[in-house]
Amino acid sequence: MFYKVEDFVTEWEHESALTSQLLEALPDEALSQRVAEGHWTLGEIAWHLVQSLHYMTTMGLRFSAPQEEQSTSAAGIAAEYRKISREMLKAVMTQWNDASLQETMEIAGGQWRNGDSLRLTIVHQAHHRGQMTVLMRQAGMKDIPRIFG
Repeated sequence: MFYKVEDFVTEWEHESALTSQLLEALPDEALSQRVAEGHWTLGEIAWHLVQSLHYMTTMGLRFSAPQEEQSTSAAGIAAEYRKISREMLKAVMTQWNDASLQETMEIAGGQWRNGDSLRLTIVHQAHHRGQMTVLMRQAGMKDIPRIFG
């Protein structure tokens, strides 16, 4: 749970930089790598990271949606991630204050504080970074950026 916008900003800048570094390391030929048939490809997980940030608009934040179509290039996915990440961060900084983080919204039948949703957004990113590193190794990549720290 975040209680101060400033604390979220500090953590998001660090976490989104880790995600950006991972996305920027992806070669186009690795985007089709999947752990098993019927599961997401590396490219689909990367694109999910882009799209999932827009979920914060259900909490009342207003910012642009990512492009509709998944980019076919790793560089395009990374660029779209950087854009939507900056827009979400700017929305938090300009539309919410510390008191806003205590406000609740109903999500899936439960009450969620905005500060809890921000924490979940960070945990969600870390979860998918972990998945991506497994697929990157399966795709034969050797120089994989760190995903925590």
